Amino acid sequence: MLRFPFLREPCYNPLTLIFRLPKYGIITIKGVVFGQPLFKTKLNQMEQENKKQAAFDPLDMNNYKIEKLPKMEKSTFEKWMARVGGPLAIIAFVLVYWVVDIPFIDNLKESDFIPVEEVVVAEPVAEVAEAVAPAAEGVAMESVAEGVTVEAAEQLGEAETQPVPEVVPPVVEKKAAKPDESIKKAVKFIEDNGWDDFTRANYAMLAIFIAAIILWITESIPNYLTALLVILGLVLTEVTTQKVAFATLGHPVMWLNILSFVLASMLVKTRVAKRLALWFVLKFGHSASGVFFSFLLINVILSAFISATTVKAAILLPIFMVVAAVYGASQGNRNNFGRNIVLQNLFQVNIGASGFLTGSGANLLAAALIGGALGLESGSISYTDWFAAAFPLAIILLVIGWWVGVKIIFPIPKEQRRPQIEGGLIRLREELDSMGKMTTEEYKSVAIFVGVLGMWATTDILHTIDATTVAFIGAVVALLPGVGVVKWNDVDIPWHLMLFSAGAYAIGAGLDATALPKTMVDVMFNSLGITEATPFWVLYVLLTGMMLFSALLFQSKTMRALIFVPIAIGVAQKFGYPIMSLAFPVALLIEHVYVLPFNSKPAALLYTTNHYSWSDTFKYGFTMMLIGWAMIMLWGETVLRWLGHTNGLFF
Repeated sequence: MLRFPFLREPCYNPLTLIFRLPKYGIITIKGVVFGQPLFKTKLNQMEQENKKQAAFDPLDMNNYKIEKLPKMEKSTFEKWMARVGGPLAIIAFVLVYWVVDIPFIDNLKESDFIPVEEVVVAEPVAEVAEAVAPAAEGVAMESVAEGVTVEAAEQLGEAETQPVPEVVPPVVEKKAAKPDESIKKAVKFIEDNGWDDFTRANYAMLAIFIAAIILWITESIPNYLTALLVILGLVLTEVTTQKVAFATLGHPVMWLNILSFVLASMLVKTRVAKRLALWFVLKFGHSASGVFFSFLLINVILSAFISATTVKAAILLPIFMVVAAVYGASQGNRNNFGRNIVLQNLFQVNIGASGFLTGSGANLLAAALIGGALGLESGSISYTDWFAAAFPLAIILLVIGWWVGVKIIFPIPKEQRRPQIEGGLIRLREELDSMGKMTTEEYKSVAIFVGVLGMWATTDILHTIDATTVAFIGAVVALLPGVGVVKWNDVDIPWHLMLFSAGAYAIGAGLDATALPKTMVDVMFNSLGITEATPFWVLYVLLTGMMLFSALLFQSKTMRALIFVPIAIGVAQKFGYPIMSLAFPVALLIEHVYVLPFNSKPAALLYTTNHYSWSDTFKYGFTMMLIGWAMIMLWGETVLRWLGHTNGLFF
């Protein structure tokens, strides 16, 4: 019997072995073996792998660099979707734009957008009839003959000779009333281009929107290329002008996004973010609870500084992987400490970002969509408005997430609450010591960012400088020669994400120009039987639920913001509620993208650590998603009510 470590079953016949090893380079002709068998090479490779595993140091942070982690390959279904996505998008565009008749667009009336009111142009006029004296005298003589006194007869005659007014009705004309602020751009489109062109623009906008969603979901082409096609399509189909479509890259919120990456690059380049993370872990990480709260605080602080959730995950990953190894979770050896430390960092990376307007590009997009609907000059709701509502909610959710993880879903046994590897924290101390003392550049970067945060937090309190201009000031100081700490080549701006965001803003401009969200909301709600009699809380629960659970299907926070925030705006406008009362709670749920590995880039990255399974992340993530839904309803009844955004939900 022959045994080989790479064969699943023992082999009793050498000839059978020969025929079972063609892929190892053995050639057989009539039972004669030619060539050098490569299974020796295979054995050597296996020995080398074993040596590598034996030499693997779980406390070496260099072993956890992103490039050393296994890549998450696309599933067969995802590959199939990528192949059919392009043709499907083309077919959808052609059908919607040129072939199919869409009743809810064809049935639109101009009066739906340009209301008519009756205006009085001439007030009612009373014309006076002339008195006839002889007739009055005759009446008086007849009255005397009938036995009426002379004085009474004279009075009766005078009364009958009084002029009789004849009322002329007012002159009323029908004129166009002032349109609602939400459809002002659509009304301007109709006035400038006519009703027929407006109808065709609605067809074009719907076709572009559907095709873009298909391409973004299937990822058949890169997201930035889809965004460029969107901008080009909006111009060629004349949904909006070239000036409007191309100007999206210069939107104030786009500038805020770019400048936030400049400031984040400053922290990464000077390594102050890494130093902060190591210091927190060493200061408070001597117990399991201290470790978890250290990472909670680190994620909150970095969320204020860094607007890319993937960048935060990449900074923290080597640190919490070493900590997990210290507590016994390493090299595929899973335990509840390891599950908690990785899944809670995933949760904290995302929910921490929800507490700040600049926490992610999707937050900025949602704020811009709401600000545009409100007609704000700044183009966005303010940093302080977002912070006042979102930050306390984020902190409460983070604490609940810790408690649910370590106490209920993955309770940590007593033996896992203590370090399993002697000297584990000493290695982290050595890593921190190797960085040396804080440099001048680090102090400068901290000072610049604290100054920026301070100005963001005091907008409309101590000054009137908006968030984008504040970020501009900070970025300019950071780049100034001799004063700043980074050069332009040090700045890491993901331009593919910027182009993706520009495409999203362009779609927003097209939706404004056609008022398509309003039209679609009308149709959807009419079909569901939702009317003005429907209670506000039903709309609130429905919209927040749609936004929250859509994260299970979509892979892009920006795309979800682009779809569901305009819907919430349209619903608020349809039923006469304040826009912030529905759109803002929906926007606060953007960052709930942690349930499944494909729901976000940080989720995909941390899944490759091999510390948890799909069922693990679903149990924890879906539980926190339900808690998040309950919290946003509580927030609508309390905090959002106190801030003046809602009138409450149930009471």
